[in-house]
Amino acid sequence: MSNPSDVALADKFFEDFKRLKAEISKVIIGQEETVNLLLTSIFCQGHSLLVGVPGLAKTLLIQTISSALDLSFKRIQFTPDLMPSDILGAETIDKDRNFKFIQGPIFANIILADEINRTPPKTQAALLEAMQEYSVTVAGQHFPLERPFFVLATQNPIEQEGTYPLPEAQLDRFLFNITLTYPSFQSEVDIVKNTTSDKSKTVNHVLGAKEVIEYQHLVRKVPIADNVVEYAVDLVHKTRFESDRAPQITKDYIEWGAGPRASQSLVVAAKCNALINGKYSPDIEDVQAVAKPILRHRIVRNFKAEAEGLTIDKLINNLL
Repeated sequence: MSNPSDVALADKFFEDFKRLKAEISKVIIGQEETVNLLLTSIFCQGHSLLVGVPGLAKTLLIQTISSALDLSFKRIQFTPDLMPSDILGAETIDKDRNFKFIQGPIFANIILADEINRTPPKTQAALLEAMQEYSVTVAGQHFPLERPFFVLATQNPIEQEGTYPLPEAQLDRFLFNITLTYPSFQSEVDIVKNTTSDKSKTVNHVLGAKEVIEYQHLVRKVPIADNVVEYAVDLVHKTRFESDRAPQITKDYIEWGAGPRASQSLVVAAKCNALINGKYSPDIEDVQAVAKPILRHRIVRNFKAEAEGLTIDKLINNLL
């Protein structure tokens, strides 16, 4: 960074990020990588999909982050009978017989889309315009959404009965696909101690909308070397079996690779990852640090990979 004011802002961001994590850790024990990725997605103006078995505090984590950020928060519980109007809002007739638009829960800064795969594709698609264009269109009227705006969705990987797979177009709108794992033994001991006592933890506001937007612009300003950009694009090209850069493992096991949005996401997320680690410019290690959650939902395995039990994460590890 050549601008001294940007350097000072980057230092402030580094300190505020630590304060954010300290507030979140009052309630959320462990899951440090998950917290880092969720906060990174927010400062990259991206959305995140959390995938994990029940009881791993996915919903609590998102609620805690919204408490640490002084932003409006709405939770939408996705069910099979949920309609697009339940998310976006609808026009009604008031007492003077005039049409009036009643805003749905999508009009907030942070949206928790809980168990997003439990609703049909028609309703899931109601989020597409909001996630990409930061606006919604209802009855021919265009309504901009207040910035910052994030969709943080949860998904249960176990129960498949009564669920609907997310459309590829919507999956691609998520910056990260974050897999939550079980806590370590010691972390689970601490969780049980904290959650079975009568003490309640208060999470204080650390940042407001103005600061979040300022840091989002800062992330975009971070300089990045050409070789790091080329590494990110090369990594994405290696996921495409028709590319001349594709290794044999891609040609053998991948049906569809990642698109250009993955390359953009790798670069932006690497910039933020550098800042949260006290650096002023990202290197190849920063790209590698965010590669799995960015590529995980953008690669489709073929039947051979599924038959041999080769997971997406194993494929990404080979490409890295």
